[in-house]
Amino acid sequence: MDRAELLAQLQALIDRVDELADNTRRLQEENRSLRQQQESLSGERSALLAKNEQARTRVEAMIARLKSLEQHT
Repeated sequence: MDRAELLAQLQALIDRVDELADNTRRLQEENRSLRQQQESLSGERSALLAKNEQARTRVEAMIARLKSLEQHT
């Protein structure tokens, strides 16, 4: 193997390492973005569950009041 072939292989290896480093940075950024999105959606879900629970409690209270009125008439 002559010097030119070695240099060509070395350059190919350098290019591949650079490509892998770029992919790693891109995937890290994508991962960070997805984690932020997951955290946001989790917070939104918690808020919706709390609202749902409040609505359920109010509906149950209304039903109880209606039953009470029904029994007194």
